[in-house]
Amino acid sequence: MEFFNSAIEALKTLVTALGAGLGVWGVVNLLEGYGGDNPGAKSQGIKQLMAGGGIILLAQQVIPNLSNLF
Repeated sequence: MEFFNSAIEALKTLVTALGAGLGVWGVVNLLEGYGGDNPGAKSQGIKQLMAGGGIILLAQQVIPNLSNLF
């Protein structure tokens, strides 16, 4: 059971890092859109930023509940 709990923690860390990376990429696109007055890049940036935040929220709230399934 200890292996399963450590695997869940590793998955939580990995998914959180993935969400943070997507959020950072979104911020870069957002700033690029504001710098070049590009509405397409601004839209893409805000979408990526929100998706990154959603993935982080998923990692923090849902993945730890996997240990309760077994």
